[in-house]
Amino acid sequence: MSTILITGGTGCIGSITVCKLLQNSDAERIVIASRSDNARTLKLWTDEIGTKGAKDNNLDPRIEFATLDLSDCDAVFETVRRVNPSRIIHLGGLQSPDCAANRLRGMEVNVGGTIALLDAAEQLPNLKRFVFASSGAVYGKRAAYTEATVPETVRPEPPNHYGTWKLAGEHLTRFMHERTGVPAVCLRLNTTYGQGRDKGLTSAPTTAIKATALGAAHNRKIRFEMPYRGRENYHFVEDVGEHFAACAMRDFEGYGVFNIKGQTLDVQDFLDAVAAEARKLGWGDCADIAIAADAKPNMFIHDLDHRAIDCAFDNLPLTGIGEGVRRSLLAFRKQADALSITDLNV
Repeated sequence: MSTILITGGTGCIGSITVCKLLQNSDAERIVIASRSDNARTLKLWTDEIGTKGAKDNNLDPRIEFATLDLSDCDAVFETVRRVNPSRIIHLGGLQSPDCAANRLRGMEVNVGGTIALLDAAEQLPNLKRFVFASSGAVYGKRAAYTEATVPETVRPEPPNHYGTWKLAGEHLTRFMHERTGVPAVCLRLNTTYGQGRDKGLTSAPTTAIKATALGAAHNRKIRFEMPYRGRENYHFVEDVGEHFAACAMRDFEGYGVFNIKGQTLDVQDFLDAVAAEARKLGWGDCADIAIAADAKPNMFIHDLDHRAIDCAFDNLPLTGIGEGVRRSLLAFRKQADALSITDLNV
């Protein structure tokens, strides 16, 4: 049986990861370390995933909360010592564009917090796994690579501070593994879309889905314009949660850096898929989403190669865009009475 410490566990990816962990019989205790114990996003998934013990908006009894600011190194050490986890999933951090707006704060949280967490982890007597949430932002622009698909072995050329700090986190995780022998996994992901994805630079595809569902529910078209254009690498949110849960709980030895499984297509094709799935659901032509006239090219990498993680961890999911969009539309339609246009940030 395992005690799992998960930083950033109240966010989008953290919440679905927690729910996927709860489906594993070896997950005896899950401690969510976050600046907030707001469980709103977690509760979005309890009914959908059918977590054991979830009833009337009460969370599974295996879940605990620990208030933690990753930039407070003393608090990080105290939390890790008190929880004494056998597995750590490190999702917490400052996202883009917040990192660009406050670079020093971003460095304190994304680098300093990771160093503190890893240093504390090295002192644990029974740590069996450390999983670090990295990013496709460690890569350079797509034009920098001649490969048809981009594997983990190409030269990283981060385009921003966030990517630089994520690359630093990968190396710091490797240092911990080399010193302790604790198996460690770094997962690189790009654009996660679906229920709960309402923050960060790449939340726009989810906002397009949400606007379509909300418009259908209220019999009106809500206009939304994508702020960027070009090709993009997409991951359905439930797939991402399954990746992190599997990499924490399944057998693995050594140190590995992996691209999360995803699908690349043009932003316009993704928007067309949203409209098409809405029509298949019988909602008619309810979508009013488009690419903004002044949209800038997507700066993040795409065409990521995920053969390595397929070899290391069997049968990880890869939900097709159509199916992922359909499930997301239904989830947001279900929430429509509680949503408003202001929730879309448009």
